[in-house]
Amino acid sequence: MSKRGYAASKKLLTGLIGAPIAHSASPAMHEAAAEALGLRGHYQLIEVAGADAAGLAMMLEGVRRLGFAGVNVTFPYKEAVVPLLDELAPAAATMAAVNTVVVKDGRLIGHNTDTTGFARAVAPLLASSGNAVAVIGTGGVGKAIAFALASLKVTDLRIFDSEPARAEKLATLLARHGGARVAGSVEDALDGATGLVNGTPVGMLPNRDTPVPTVLLGADLWVADAVYSPLITPLLAAAREKGARIMTGRELAIYQAADAFELFTGLAPSTEVMGEAFDAVMAARSAAYQAA
Repeated sequence: MSKRGYAASKKLLTGLIGAPIAHSASPAMHEAAAEALGLRGHYQLIEVAGADAAGLAMMLEGVRRLGFAGVNVTFPYKEAVVPLLDELAPAAATMAAVNTVVVKDGRLIGHNTDTTGFARAVAPLLASSGNAVAVIGTGGVGKAIAFALASLKVTDLRIFDSEPARAEKLATLLARHGGARVAGSVEDALDGATGLVNGTPVGMLPNRDTPVPTVLLGADLWVADAVYSPLITPLLAAAREKGARIMTGRELAIYQAADAFELFTGLAPSTEVMGEAFDAVMAARSAAYQAA
């Protein structure tokens, strides 16, 4: 819908498909951004665990028919939705992963704002470090992170996944975009690396594990985590103790949400407003956790 259309309707219906998503800060960010632009926005969490292709298709058909401007898609459906959409933006088609579905003229169009969001977030770290980065996890968000790093001209990209075939598939996709080396282990991926990114859900509450042994972390490394619940994951806590620079999932969460909002509406939201909404959610969650 055009800017004029939204200004006239003052209503915006968007949402998120995935599981588990009760922890998501997306409703607060999107609704705050809409309010700041004079819109009445509602962001609906659509949590369905274990959906097969038919179940996902049914949800997407509802999105198409029920007045949604679009929806975000998160774990575990970022790759599963791809064949169910009418069209893919070029970047989403290249990586075969989608986190944003826009409804346009009755068609479902897939985009990936994890890539653009992570590129914006990580650029300052890359500007002050070497060019060897390890990405752990090559699922939906790991793919997006790897493509973001490739777009920033990381020439020594190492990828590791507990399912080697999945990492090999991503390496094939990246071959025309600077390339990546498939590591045989986490240790191999981190050998000589100057940066590390966790692209897995390991460490997301209630999980308290880390995808990387603490012994492999050090002060000569920067460490980023796509997980933001909790903001300081076990991986980031261990990295900070070792003197490494860290980047939480905050910036990725905000920037990918802002890029998605603009795709839904054609309007550029305030990242400051979205950041304040994100921080309020995290502060309330922290207070509730401490009180429990």
